Amino acid sequence: MPAVVSGIEPGSPAARARVRVGDVLLSVNGHAVADVLDYRFYAAEKKLRLRLRRPNGKERTLRLRKEQYADLGLQFTDGLMDDQRQCRNRCVFCFIDQLPPGLRPSLYVKDDDARLSFLFGNYITLTNLDAREAERIIQMRLSPINVSVHTMDPALRVRMMKNPRAGEVLALLPRFAAAGLELNIQLVLCPGWNDGAALADSLERLLALPGGRVRSVAAVPVGLTKHRAGLEPLRPFTKTEAGAVIDCIAQYRAKAEALGLCVEICPSDEFFLLAERAMPGAAYYGAFAQLENGVGLWALLKSTFLELLEARAGQDAPMDPPRQSIVTGKAAAPLLRELVAACAAKYPGVQTAVFAVENDFFGEHITVAGLLTGRDICAQLRGRALGERVLLPRACLRSEGDLTLDGMTLAEISEAVGTPCYTVQNNAAALLEALLGAA
Repeated sequence: MPAVVSGIEPGSPAARARVRVGDVLLSVNGHAVADVLDYRFYAAEKKLRLRLRRPNGKERTLRLRKEQYADLGLQFTDGLMDDQRQCRNRCVFCFIDQLPPGLRPSLYVKDDDARLSFLFGNYITLTNLDAREAERIIQMRLSPINVSVHTMDPALRVRMMKNPRAGEVLALLPRFAAAGLELNIQLVLCPGWNDGAALADSLERLLALPGGRVRSVAAVPVGLTKHRAGLEPLRPFTKTEAGAVIDCIAQYRAKAEALGLCVEICPSDEFFLLAERAMPGAAYYGAFAQLENGVGLWALLKSTFLELLEARAGQDAPMDPPRQSIVTGKAAAPLLRELVAACAAKYPGVQTAVFAVENDFFGEHITVAGLLTGRDICAQLRGRALGERVLLPRACLRSEGDLTLDGMTLAEISEAVGTPCYTVQNNAAALLEALLGAA
C-alpha cells in the first residue's frame, strides 16, 4: 500500500522541505518504506534523504535536517501504510466469536498486528510473525512488546488457540528478552484448561526468561457471553477456583521478589470479585502496567478519588448539586456506591443514586460497564426515579459516531429513559466533578 501523504503539519520539517499533500513516500535514506514502522524508524535520524513520487508520476529527492527523533510532521492516508493483519487463531475463548449477529461490522474485526502493539498497546499472539518481522522488531527495538501468551506450554497453547504455530512461536519470547526487549504478558485463564498447575508452569517459565525482561503479567478470567452455540464448552470460574488463581499468583509474586525481579504479576480485578476477597490497595499494582486488562482499575480509581476529595479540604461546598443517577455494570457498582458515600459524607448536598445494570444482551457473566448496551440501559432505567440527569460511563459509547455497542446514541437513550443523559470519563477527577454537579 503506497504511503500517500494526506496532511503536513505547518512549520514542521516536512513543511519546510516542501513535501506536498499527495506525494508518495518511497524511501528514507535509501530504505524502502513498507509501513509505519519503517517510516518511524528510518525517519528518526537528524539528516534525512526523502525519495518521493509526485501525483504526476515524477520522482524527486528532498534533503533535510531536524532534531533526532523529532517528528517529520507527515500524515498518511492510511495509518499503518499497509493492510491491517488479521488474527489467524481460533481461540476457544475468543470474545469476538461470542458476539451475536447484527452489531457494527468493526466489532467483528480480529486484529493481530505487531505494529498496533507498538503504536497503541494492542496485544499480539506472535502467530502472525515471520522470521523477517521478528528480526525487524529486534533491530528496531520495539519495546515493550505486549503478548497474549495464555500458556507457556506449547502443546496446550496449540489446543487453546487452534493454530499449529501457536506453540513454536513461544521461542520468540526468550529471543526478544535476550535482545533486551521488555515484555507485557496477558494470560486469559479458562478453568480446567490453563489454570492450576498449568498457570504455575507458565509463571515459572516466564520468570526464567533471560534478563528479567518480563515487565508485567496479567491473569484475566475468560469472558463468557450467552452466545456460545457451537463453540468449545467453557464455564466461568467458581469462587474457590478464583481464590486459587490469586493464591498461585501470590506465590510467584513472592518468588519474583526473592529473585530480585522487577515484575508486576497480578490477577485482574474480576478475580478478586469472583473470589469475594478484598480488593488490594494501589501499592499492590506497582506502576499499573496493565490497566487496559482490568488490572488495578478499582484500586487506582478509589485511591485517586479519595486523594482528590481530601485535597478539597477547606473549599466551599458545591452550590446545590443535582439529584442524579450513575449507571454502571454489576462489577463496579459496589465501588461507586462507596465513593458516592464518601463524597456525600463530606458534602451532604450530594444526592447520587448508583444503578447497576444487568447485562441481558451478553449474559449474566459479563459485568463490566464498557460492555453495557443501550437497550439494557433503557429497559432497566425506564420508569425509575432518576433525578435531574443520568451519568453514563464514557466507555459505554464507542468513538465510531458515539454509539453504544447496539448502535444507540446518547440522545436516544435520554429520550427512552425520560431524563437527560451525559457521559463521564473513566477517571477519578471526572467522577468527582460530576458528583459535585459539573456537566
